[in-house]
Amino acid sequence: MGIFKSIKDMKEMAASAPAMISEAQQMQVNAAQMQAAMQQQAQAQAAAFATPGAAAGVPSAVPSDLLAPVAGVTVEQYVAVVKAVAAYNYDQAMLPSLAAGHGIGAAAWAEASAVFNGRVTSSPAFAQHFNTLYRAG
Repeated sequence: MGIFKSIKDMKEMAASAPAMISEAQQMQVNAAQMQAAMQQQAQAQAAAFATPGAAAGVPSAVPSDLLAPVAGVTVEQYVAVVKAVAAYNYDQAMLPSLAAGHGIGAAAWAEASAVFNGRVTSSPAFAQHFNTLYRAG
């Protein structure tokens, strides 16, 4: 009797395989679309803040308070973590793990990330500095 149940289970599994394959393919397409959208957004942001001076390596006039570390995280550390997420298809969920790999705790990363993201969007000079650091290495 066990062999007939196994055969029945195999038939059911074989019948459901095309739907599972189709679902997996759709998920792959969705992931590729999301990745492309994120890359376009990142490129648009970088282009919006790029200037001839930044491309030539000329330091920008970033107020020192904007360059101050946040929760013990320096701008350079923040850039290194943000840049490392590219290896994971820009999966934002990987950022805390990548930060931990750079010796940054979860709470410190959450605070630093929020503050530095705010600085990038509110200060063109800081955004230019971020862009220069991001492209540097």
